[in-house]
Amino acid sequence: MRILFLGDIVGSVGRKAVAAALPTLREAHTPDLIIANGENAAAGLGITPGIADDLFALGVDAITLGNHAFHRSEISTYLDSGKPIVRPANFPPGTPGRGMVLVEKGTVAVAVLNLCGRTFMDRPYDDPFRCADALLEEAEAVVRIVDFHAEATSEKMAMAWHLDGRVAAVLGTHTHVQTADARILPGGTAFFSDVGMCGPRDSVIGMDTDIILRRMKTLMPLRLEVAKGPGIVCGVLLVVDEELGVATEVQPFCLEVEAPEAE
Repeated sequence: MRILFLGDIVGSVGRKAVAAALPTLREAHTPDLIIANGENAAAGLGITPGIADDLFALGVDAITLGNHAFHRSEISTYLDSGKPIVRPANFPPGTPGRGMVLVEKGTVAVAVLNLCGRTFMDRPYDDPFRCADALLEEAEAVVRIVDFHAEATSEKMAMAWHLDGRVAAVLGTHTHVQTADARILPGGTAFFSDVGMCGPRDSVIGMDTDIILRRMKTLMPLRLEVAKGPGIVCGVLLVVDEELGVATEVQPFCLEVEAPEAE
């Protein structure tokens, strides 16, 4: 089975870049399943029901989120609608939505899991390691893909070793910078510290460079804005043995796209 995973989609530049790049990616990689992290899709923070529907209409099969999952209040009800969209499972009990979804493609069921890290993150999330164990006890699928939305490379690596042999992949999101450490661990779990972002190429992790520089130089709480200009679409192709639930291949990619400017 061939699974395409797209990194954090940032603003309208990221959305339009994904729309422009998907035909090329489909031709090059012939994916059976497409997963995308959409937690920055709405002007850089959160996601709306309309944007989620647009991503599904493009052919995305499942959407994962992260620490900005609830930045847009209107998403809460949508997360309970039954659509294949997941927020981090280690939010407190009673939070809208779910941390795992089952997506069926032909005769193969794929469990898509979402977790947030705790190191250098903005909230005291529940233990992601224990949460991952609990989710896997419930997962009714051999193929399991984990989006670990975390800041620290060490925490992402630790999660991959913790789950090695029990999931097909642990893919890091959140930092928006594609790393160079994609590999398959001894137990058959693909690991990638960060798959990168789908967003403005000429930016600071998707945001306007002038605003970022002024914030850093003056310490003033200036409002962030998604940068304009051409886009990049970063992600990874996984080839998975659907009978064993392990990865046999992991191929990072990063495409430049002349997408329309941000709204």
